[in-house]
Amino acid sequence: MLESAQSATPVTFPPAFLWGAATSAYQIEGAVREDGRTPSIWDTFSHTPGKTVGGEHGDIAVDHYHRYREDVAMMAGLGLGGYRFSVSWPRVQPTGRGPAVQRGLDFYRRLVDELLAHDIKPAITLYHWDLPQELEDAGGWPERDTAYRFAEYAQIVGEALGDRVEQWITLNEPWCSAFLGYGSGVHAPGRTDPEASLRAAHHLNLAHGLGTTALRSVMPSRNSVAISLNSSVVRPLSPQNPGDLAAVRKIDDLANGVFHGPILHGAYPESLFAATASITDWSYVLEGDLRAIHQPLDALGLNYYTPALVSSADGPMTGPRTDGHGASEHSPWPGADDVRFHQTPGERTEMGWTIDPTGLHDLIMRYTREAPGLPLYITENGAAYDDKPDPDGRVHDPERVAYLHGHLAAVRRAITDGADVRGYYLWSLMDNFEWAYGYEKRFGAVYVDYATLARTPKSSAHWYGQAARTGTLPEVATD
Repeated sequence: MLESAQSATPVTFPPAFLWGAATSAYQIEGAVREDGRTPSIWDTFSHTPGKTVGGEHGDIAVDHYHRYREDVAMMAGLGLGGYRFSVSWPRVQPTGRGPAVQRGLDFYRRLVDELLAHDIKPAITLYHWDLPQELEDAGGWPERDTAYRFAEYAQIVGEALGDRVEQWITLNEPWCSAFLGYGSGVHAPGRTDPEASLRAAHHLNLAHGLGTTALRSVMPSRNSVAISLNSSVVRPLSPQNPGDLAAVRKIDDLANGVFHGPILHGAYPESLFAATASITDWSYVLEGDLRAIHQPLDALGLNYYTPALVSSADGPMTGPRTDGHGASEHSPWPGADDVRFHQTPGERTEMGWTIDPTGLHDLIMRYTREAPGLPLYITENGAAYDDKPDPDGRVHDPERVAYLHGHLAAVRRAITDGADVRGYYLWSLMDNFEWAYGYEKRFGAVYVDYATLARTPKSSAHWYGQAARTGTLPEVATD
């Protein structure tokens, strides 16, 4: 038995709070060559030797493309009220240009209809990292044209599904797309060019702005448009050390300000320009770009897993960094080679990430101040553990239950402190392809036997389902 971590007073959420779970297309769908779909950058990357653990890929993943009805019924049985999923760009628009493939759109039409039939609110993410390979071959996100291609794609999906889906998210974690994809190279497309990573960040911002405008041109005004940011909670190793505080500012600009500056405030931080002046002159930020990016949002999605702890370095950093984003000789932090990352103290998940719910509370309150009046959703939060079935086939994951209780309690405390948090999407609904980690890391509340693809809700799924049905966090102690 685990000792219960809950307080004597039950943690109860507002009646309208949305309880959901999240996935992404490449991680679960499979069917990569069906109904006109063409390769994305993740198909190419995962089939490149040495890029993923064991050379694993998403060709089949967990076969959600064929099992979506079973998966939706499972969500309904758990009592979930919302499901956040992403649309595969190369399934809808195989070359990233031109007309849609209706067979690809039809899958999402069927999925949305199935969700609505089970009273589950769909939330669509348009881009969760699966850029059509043909657009990468033309230069990818460092090229301005990719932002315009995204806007065209957004309009196609908005026209097809905007009558039935009210919650829309343009981009998921553009920081990862820009800096892990083009900086450190641990994510697709695997490029390692600091200047290209900053260009990619700007064009992702532009894609968000143009995509938001495109969506609103074809959808009912009642629909909500948001973006999901994996904003970092950056803390100094020594709050009294001016060098450590300067390191915090530099990483905060690169992790957060590079996106929320133009999106929320219409300007990049001047300190970001100064820190990266040796890498780029930012001449690709053209007249009118900031106005195009700075579109009013209906909500903001926040993804949180663990805080960052930094200090100034004695000299330039070389080699892999302990920043939690995968080992690479190349940095995802352009212009920050004088910053050292440290492992935060405390218990860790299988990803090596420290468990710290205070970071989620701090993040929520920061954006409550940063964007007063803007509704917030926790669009990702969860943990990977080494889950295994017992002899009876049940999967007990008390560590994940404790993790969810702690972080949901932090969300509730933020609401009490005045934050307008409307919902929470657990990452992830089920075990899946965890990017460069292949199938080694299990984030799911539902266990997937990768040999048979059978789904088994873990104890955390039942715990979370009870929370969703009652609006109150159940006790943490489990068998």
